[in-house]
Amino acid sequence: MNQTLSLPTTEPTHQRLTNLHRYWLATNYLGAAQLYLRDNFLLKRPLEATDIKPRLLGHWGTQPGLNLIYAHLNRLIQDTNANVLLVVGPGHGAPAILANLYLEGTLGDYDSQYAVGIEGMSQLIRQFSWPYGLPSHLVPGTPGQIQEGGELGYCLSHAFGAALDNPDLIVTCVIGDGEAETGPLAAAWHSNKYLNPATSGAVLPILHVNGYKLSGPTIYGRMSNDELTHLFTGFGYQVRIVSGSDPMQVHAAMWQAMNWAYEEIQIIQRNARSGMLMGVPAWPMLILQTPKGWTCPLTVDGQPIENTSHAHQLPVADPAGKPTQLATLETWLRSYHPQNLFDGEGRPFSHVVSGCPTGSRRIGMNPHANGGQLLVPLDLPDYANYAVPVPSPGATSVEGTHTLALYLRDVFCQNESAQNFRIVCPDETTSNRMTPLFQATQRAWMGPMVETDEFLAPDGRVMEILSEHTCEGWLEGYLLTGRHGLFSCYEAFIPLVDSMLNQYAKWLKVSKETPWRKPLASLNYLLTSHVWRQDHNGYTHQVPSFINLVVAKKSSVARVYLPPDANCLLSVTAHCLRSRDYINLIVASKACQAQWLSIDEAREHCSRGMSIWEWAGNTGIQQPDVVLACAGDVPTNEVVAAAAILKDHLPDLQVRVVNVVDLLTLMSPEDHPHGFPETAFVQLFTANRPVIFAFHGYPMLVHELLHHRTNPNRFHIRGYIEEGRTTTPFDMLVLNKMSRYQLVLAALTHLDKRLDRQALAQWCRAKLDEHAAYIRREGQDMPDVRS
Repeated sequence: MNQTLSLPTTEPTHQRLTNLHRYWLATNYLGAAQLYLRDNFLLKRPLEATDIKPRLLGHWGTQPGLNLIYAHLNRLIQDTNANVLLVVGPGHGAPAILANLYLEGTLGDYDSQYAVGIEGMSQLIRQFSWPYGLPSHLVPGTPGQIQEGGELGYCLSHAFGAALDNPDLIVTCVIGDGEAETGPLAAAWHSNKYLNPATSGAVLPILHVNGYKLSGPTIYGRMSNDELTHLFTGFGYQVRIVSGSDPMQVHAAMWQAMNWAYEEIQIIQRNARSGMLMGVPAWPMLILQTPKGWTCPLTVDGQPIENTSHAHQLPVADPAGKPTQLATLETWLRSYHPQNLFDGEGRPFSHVVSGCPTGSRRIGMNPHANGGQLLVPLDLPDYANYAVPVPSPGATSVEGTHTLALYLRDVFCQNESAQNFRIVCPDETTSNRMTPLFQATQRAWMGPMVETDEFLAPDGRVMEILSEHTCEGWLEGYLLTGRHGLFSCYEAFIPLVDSMLNQYAKWLKVSKETPWRKPLASLNYLLTSHVWRQDHNGYTHQVPSFINLVVAKKSSVARVYLPPDANCLLSVTAHCLRSRDYINLIVASKACQAQWLSIDEAREHCSRGMSIWEWAGNTGIQQPDVVLACAGDVPTNEVVAAAAILKDHLPDLQVRVVNVVDLLTLMSPEDHPHGFPETAFVQLFTANRPVIFAFHGYPMLVHELLHHRTNPNRFHIRGYIEEGRTTTPFDMLVLNKMSRYQLVLAALTHLDKRLDRQALAQWCRAKLDEHAAYIRREGQDMPDVRS
């Protein structure tokens, strides 16, 4: 940790401001050229229609502001040697960032085809928005970046996640004023209440207000400076506004504002690290107000462009088809005077790039943006030490998440010196029976405390905020910068981050295809308070859809685990914490449930992914008459009970029970690496016997996973069918036709008709009638069901 904090002493001289301005012009030129040109990149001859790309795709409006910020961060780094990670929020700002990466040399360092020079410049400009070229948003192949810019609202929570436990890092986060209208971004402003300046880095938010979204004004663009200042002061920030349209005046103001922000960060950290700071510090933030599409044509064919929404995408819409627009585009491009910025070989003149940092201090080379190269494996305790004794299947009942919390408590303890593991959770740690975590750490909290507060501390490593989006963003930023974590959440609320998961899955998929991106710790979800134990909350809290979302992701990324008991939960979680570059979804109830497997049996079962539970059936080495399968803790309980009923009432019936802990083992190995080979699959499920399958989520998902398997029509899936209300736990199963009695009835329906099934069917229907009457009379499930 840096204890000797230096402050910048440089003032903006005329020469340095001039050089900084030239750099800004160069990045603007390169950004505009990327949108339009396929040839004549230095304008050595008059622009012709054949120089224009056939398909114009990209965005201009945010580029000049991004370039300005990048230029001034370069200057700050050069003067202070600050360690700066840049998080870019505005969508489709890639041309600006690519231009900066080209000029600083980073782009060519990662990919030699973009080396500084006429060939590299030509490739940069030509390949933008070209088939199999450079996309219009930031991607894993963009050096120095940890998020895409095409999905809005996540940059600020990513930035705070990156700053956690990185005491020497300044994460500068550029937030577009359109993006700032989103819900995830609005909640993320409160992340300052969780960032401890004694042990973590700093986040410098820069709200770029250029007034317009795609086709209309932004809320922040129409607020007065007084409103803006009061709003963000209320959020707990010190606010400085930089505004204008005269470039040199804006440069001078931005230079001073950057110095001010850096000095305030240093003062806060120095006071915190010397024990002189209590409570939430007022971190600095900047509001940059510049015209939309700054420096583009004022008008095109008589229509206002600069400082309107028409500058958002392509200020000049059809230069190849309209001679007047071609002339306008040429005038615009020549207004940057590229001949004064680049030599004849496309290399920037030395004074243009004199303000760029060098080596690893270049923004594009910041190691935190390639977090896998900083990743230190967790020191994990032996999960067998936390095993639940299981003298016989079903003889013990425990809360699985409580058992897991004892293990995770010691993960915190064994990695205390590394400070590289956190758990995020939207105010549900105690509800999810994970209070043992607080024996090792507390909830992170920088705000005021009162005597009745519990488990709060500035150095807490459990992050709780009632915003699933912010939790997700924190954890993603933490993982992307080379650390480990877990997101614990109610199953009903996790779909709020569906869109964020989609983007992260895409990022992981492309990262795996980017040779210089190093593997990251996996994104781990633990979903509890799940659909089958939301009886008291009712229909609104019964949502198992997140499984479907994860399964739909690339097979190189997606993993789904449904541990049937606590020992399997321990095994699965330990595996997930060791894994790299996956999205691991674990679904486990917090309720007290029967335990089935010893720790050794659990280890073996989880390593296989699915297996026959001989003790639950009666087949031995014989072929079964029926297979009862299950995936999920509550479905497992019902299948074991249904098998017991069948064995008791029809002792000659051969029943096999198969438990699935790794859901994607059901898939063909051609579709997923965990998929069972067909011969092994048939050994479990036979080739032609009926299979009654009780599943945690929506039945159609399992049908989709099985469609390549032998005779898939013999699989009869029971699961959640959107039936729910405030009722008892067992009645939830009855409503969705997945109770033990209904599973038995389903099995009887598909058994050999020669068997005497009528008496057992009548008994099951009588039990269902008895259940319906009992819960209405007594307000709880029948004793034989509860036990």
